[in-house]
Amino acid sequence: MATPIITECKDGKERICAYPYGFEPTFHRYRLADYQNKVGRTIFVCSMADLFGAWVPDSWIEEVFAACEKAPQHRYLFLTKNPQRYEALALAGKLPPKDNMWYGTTVTADVTTNDKFFYSGAWHTFASIEPIFRDYSQEIGYMCDTFAQWVIVGAETGNRKDKVVPQREWIREIVQECIESCINIFMKDSLIPIVGEKYMIREYPWWRSDRSANAAIALWKKEFIYGGKFQ
Repeated sequence: MATPIITECKDGKERICAYPYGFEPTFHRYRLADYQNKVGRTIFVCSMADLFGAWVPDSWIEEVFAACEKAPQHRYLFLTKNPQRYEALALAGKLPPKDNMWYGTTVTADVTTNDKFFYSGAWHTFASIEPIFRDYSQEIGYMCDTFAQWVIVGAETGNRKDKVVPQREWIREIVQECIESCINIFMKDSLIPIVGEKYMIREYPWWRSDRSANAAIALWKKEFIYGGKFQ
């Protein structure tokens, strides 16, 4: 059982605190073995942080990888906005090319010119276009032509004043490219108001499912991609 961290709050009382050091990088090493003896599942590592940020020491990342390797029954998803860190770790021989480890890049910049997407045949890689802020029609082909094995796409959520609502055509371009390039795609529920539930494609690359039996993909091909109705 992990020992909770108790810290003194501003009112002088001691309470259990998730962020005892504010927003300073903090390594909760005592949590590394939490899932070692549990039933296999998919784990999104550092879902509320960026393990590969420039502020994280290599030694911390290596300890996380070591903990993952001690619990091989799980599948691990990593995601970063700093894919150059993947490359540096790979060149140093520190990025495990394991079948149960998936390395994702949050796509925000132009991936064709700024080298903002990590891909390699030796590692499982994916791209996360969430939230989708603009048209990616000139870039999605580049991602699918490399070694991206999975594309996740979703809309911005929340009530931000200048929230971007994706155009349906932006989504069509991504879905069409993924279907035609045989790249798995996962559409987040935030896209339901835009495309409708029956057109939602939710694929996981490790399932290796038969696409010919996917009703949503069949609808996209019939009505949107080749039928020209997506307006």
